[in-house]
Amino acid sequence: MLPLLSHQQTLEPVYVAFLDALEQSEYSGDIDKRYSARLVQATDNSVYQFLPQAVLYPKNQQDIQIALTLAASDAFRSVTFSARGGGTGTNGQSLTHGLILDVSRYMNRVLEVNAEQGWVRVEAGVVKDALNDVLRPHGFFFSPDLSTSNRATIGGMINTDASGAGSLVYGKTSDHVLALRSVLIDGSVLDTHPLDAGLLCNPDNVSDNPLGQKLISAVAAVCREKRTQIENQFPKLNRFLTGYDLKHVWNDSLTQFDLSRILTGSEGTLAVITEAKLNLTPLPTERAMVNIKYDSFQSALRHAPSLVAARATVVETVDSKVLNLAREDIVWHSVSDLIQEVPGKVIDGLNMVEFAGDTVEVEQKLASLEAVLTEQISKGECGVLGYQVTQDKPSIEKIYGMRKKAVGLLGATKGRRKPIAFAEDTAVPPEKLADYIMEFRAVLDGHNLQYGMFGHVDAGVLHVRPALDMCDVEDEKLLRVISDQVAALTLKYGGLMWGEHGKGVRGEYGPAVFGDELYGVLQDIKGLFDPDNRLNPGKLVAPKQTGALYYDVDSVKRGKFDRQIPIEVRDAFPDVMNCNGNGLCFNYSSYSPMCPSFKVTGDRVQSPKGRAGLMREWLRLLEAEGVDVNALAKAKPFGILQRIQNTINAKRDYDYSHEVMESLKGCLACKACSGQCPVKVDVPKFRAQFFNIYYQRYLRPAKDYLVAGIEDSLPLMAAAPRLTNFAAQNPLSQWVIKKAIGYVDAPALSVPTLKQRLDGHASRGYDLAALQAIPEEARSQFVLVVQDPFNSFYDSGLVLRFIQLIEKLGLKPVLLPYKPNGKPTHIKGFLDKFAKTAQSSADFLNQVHKLGMPMVGIDPALVLCYRDEYREVLGANRGTFEVKLANEWLLNVIKDLPAKAPQNKQYTWFSHCTESTAKPNTANEWTKIFAHFGAKLSAVNLGCCGMAGTYGHEAENLERSKALFEMSWQQTLAKIEQPQVLVSGYSCRSQVKRFAGYKPKHPLEALLELANI
Repeated sequence: MLPLLSHQQTLEPVYVAFLDALEQSEYSGDIDKRYSARLVQATDNSVYQFLPQAVLYPKNQQDIQIALTLAASDAFRSVTFSARGGGTGTNGQSLTHGLILDVSRYMNRVLEVNAEQGWVRVEAGVVKDALNDVLRPHGFFFSPDLSTSNRATIGGMINTDASGAGSLVYGKTSDHVLALRSVLIDGSVLDTHPLDAGLLCNPDNVSDNPLGQKLISAVAAVCREKRTQIENQFPKLNRFLTGYDLKHVWNDSLTQFDLSRILTGSEGTLAVITEAKLNLTPLPTERAMVNIKYDSFQSALRHAPSLVAARATVVETVDSKVLNLAREDIVWHSVSDLIQEVPGKVIDGLNMVEFAGDTVEVEQKLASLEAVLTEQISKGECGVLGYQVTQDKPSIEKIYGMRKKAVGLLGATKGRRKPIAFAEDTAVPPEKLADYIMEFRAVLDGHNLQYGMFGHVDAGVLHVRPALDMCDVEDEKLLRVISDQVAALTLKYGGLMWGEHGKGVRGEYGPAVFGDELYGVLQDIKGLFDPDNRLNPGKLVAPKQTGALYYDVDSVKRGKFDRQIPIEVRDAFPDVMNCNGNGLCFNYSSYSPMCPSFKVTGDRVQSPKGRAGLMREWLRLLEAEGVDVNALAKAKPFGILQRIQNTINAKRDYDYSHEVMESLKGCLACKACSGQCPVKVDVPKFRAQFFNIYYQRYLRPAKDYLVAGIEDSLPLMAAAPRLTNFAAQNPLSQWVIKKAIGYVDAPALSVPTLKQRLDGHASRGYDLAALQAIPEEARSQFVLVVQDPFNSFYDSGLVLRFIQLIEKLGLKPVLLPYKPNGKPTHIKGFLDKFAKTAQSSADFLNQVHKLGMPMVGIDPALVLCYRDEYREVLGANRGTFEVKLANEWLLNVIKDLPAKAPQNKQYTWFSHCTESTAKPNTANEWTKIFAHFGAKLSAVNLGCCGMAGTYGHEAENLERSKALFEMSWQQTLAKIEQPQVLVSGYSCRSQVKRFAGYKPKHPLEALLELANI
């Protein structure tokens, strides 16, 4: 039986007292002490796991001042802080055992755009891509690029001095910082910006902050005094990241000083950055990309210097491993035409070369490179197999989208060993990169490791991720060995181990890079800013008087906790275990389907990454209690009286399972995660597994039984639809249903019913024997319509019109008997019932499948359930039946039909979340179909509509459901005439009807209209 679970991770008394005092102060932000919130912030995109005491979400700079001022009192001098943005660090950069200061939830405003002078002022929590959305209409962009740009914050970029593609031209973040505003450890505010050297003689000229005056004077003096050592010691690299940038605080002529350069790259160890003034880059008028294909990755690397010499803006590379993983991912449909195979050749390396600038300049550079490449191909030189050029901006962005997803794609590698980040942002002089990588590969090959490579060859940065199993103690030891070897190797080639992502826990390698004297300067600077070592302690350096760093590459890793979960349990919950923390589910855009519950709440607990992390801990705690979760999944529930008592006591007795439930019940089960996540984390799958077990101990809400029983009840209710509607749709009944069951806005049954609409129609009266008697050669003329509960009983007119469309196309429709699909039961975790329903439906559909007639379903979510959940639950017992989506079927049908003349008809298609993520090419398919019918169809990229099956009908979700609709659907619908709106998902059409006031057409209905013209 499922026991009460306790985590035993109580807060330290000093933190309890501090947080109590903070709550009594004027602090206006959120204070989250939930174990679930702490767990979610205990990991990032690295292998490390440090559990914080709590998470603070300040609403403004004053909140940060209040917190740090309070912590400066003697009673709280042991309280430590770490600022956090997107949480995309690859080496534990923002992880801490103290308090997290998460600025991403509230401090995410663009404060001022000055297009005339080319700068912008922002808060630290602004996401990089969101900033560029604001800047684009002004003709500018913030140019330092990074693969996590749709969730990484400007504050995080500043603190790690981030950069990425095109850094030779666009530079690093520090090259664009004009001024910073920061809160110091004593709670005071410091503004930093370039200062003329003459002003430094009088402290009052540089700052009105006494501590700030001290810092500016001391840092300026020591960096000037040590100038020669700094010049000699610091690597001569485009990626000059050092942690504390002693070299660039002074300009070359020593006439100007800027303390911002010390703060940029300091990883929150010196101050909490709250605002930044950044310079901007004009958007290029012309862009062109050349995708060059090679016979080997080594050829791609060795060819890169000549591409840089061709004055390319960007030169990016990926190896065959990354390419092959991309081919298996949802992203490949968008780039397959842009990276076509070379007949008779195997592409084992790819360089993506971009030229950006004015039109004449780009055309000249492009023509010159094409001429060189053509000659090299003809002569068989440099391993070049072929190339493709695109000057279409959306296509270029798709290529970058594939490249940016490479980080996550490597996590999809099969097997227990997964490519992980720990020594993957090394930088060496570009001209030495090929030789360096050959030695790097020799190191990894010497340990018999698999790995993937991709990165910025123009800047000498290549991301190398060796595959290790962090649940294996020996592999964890190997991580240390490889780290030491790579650190030594980068020094040998005059490079840095941390060329792009910051140091994080790798500060231990600092002395070898900087030498004892300059490392001592770094320690002194840390001591000036943070003498008690309370800002992100344990990273980069520690003040001399506080001892050695207490974080290093051997620090506690996620694998320490994961290995406590038995292998057979890990295998039963692969989606839970495979989440690697890449954070794509934190995508900021309301026009992305990933992840609606996080978007609407801003709570990372309500995200796929958060849910996977909570489930891992749940599995670990069950094992600690000696409970076999696989056996538990098959166990019978407690008796009804015991479940009643457990439910009554739930508020009194802490149970960690409640925190997991709170997270999982917020999931919309839209399955966007299973398609969008690079490692295919399927939250609805393990959500159903958890529900199935959780409700063995506790009572289910009444609405769960309502949802789970709806498919079986509908035929009975449809026998008297008017009576059913009267009983359910009158105001009193709706009030009772809302209060008693928690269900709102239930749709009315169709009147007339589908049975009444098709009375006497040839498509009715399914007879298997009669169908079997049809000659084989005549069966291609028949189409079997698979019913689903929503369209058949709530939108029967659509099913009728689909049947009429089939007839219009010269084919014979046959309406199959209604069989429950089971998806509602799966969503609510009634797994035994779902398995029985699925097996019954599968047996029937396999029998019909033998006829060799196409079976077609209307609702995307239900059709895709046959392919996904059925296969997962039934395995080989599912059989081989296939139910096609309407668009899949039509795409084949129109091959044999003459195209209609253009009819000056335009439509806009709105997709279903499950459909657009599981079948990303659906928009293109519908577009081709409508073009064949003589009409133009455009598709819009949107987030979730907020209905997601029955989610939007549950009273507790109503406000979130409405908020999601307003995020992207409402404003997009307002721009389009109602007759032109087409929506394929039943739940989406219901949501439009509820909040926009009209019922949009399904694409099939529009096609019938076109066919009748």
